[in-house]
Amino acid sequence: MLFSDTYLTIASPSEGIFKDRGSKFLAFAFPVSNEIQVKEFLSELRKEHFSARHHCYAFRIGADKQLFRANDDGEPSGTGGKPILGQLQSKDLTNTLVVVVRYFGGTLLGVSGLIAAYRGAAAEALANAKIIEKQIKEVYQLDFPYAAMNDVMKILKDENLAQWEQDFQLECKLKFSVRKKDADLIIEKLGKFENVKSAYLMTI
Repeated sequence: MLFSDTYLTIASPSEGIFKDRGSKFLAFAFPVSNEIQVKEFLSELRKEHFSARHHCYAFRIGADKQLFRANDDGEPSGTGGKPILGQLQSKDLTNTLVVVVRYFGGTLLGVSGLIAAYRGAAAEALANAKIIEKQIKEVYQLDFPYAAMNDVMKILKDENLAQWEQDFQLECKLKFSVRKKDADLIIEKLGKFENVKSAYLMTI
């Protein structure tokens, strides 16, 4: 299996709608990078659509897609969140939240009807979204003496690496990000300079 250091997500919020026998299913898709953002978007939608009966949702977070959740918000088990999550999986999306707000129309739709409605609404929102490919990057901190400044900065410039923070004194510190597949080579290059130390911080 080829190593991949990219993932798919949505560029900006999008919406969709699905109607069945009087019930309206309003779908909202959001780009997210953590569960705090998920809670904030859910809170905003619950305030805006306070009279809706259900706010079912699903999300996937992380380049490895290992953090995910599906919530039926009072609908029969597996009829709301799971079909929404299925749409995220079918498009191989991560760092994405989809919330489907249901306004009940007075007629029960049954299990199969609910699944079709939540799936259809989620699919519509994602169809209206711009899907983009992003690179997985790793963030490192470098510690080095001022004497090594030119050597370190030349590597960062030659490799076109984004710098996050700098603290240049007798002992210098800086943070930079590098594409995951290039990280080992860059760290090896920097490690050839005397007293230059690198520490992995996180993946973004």
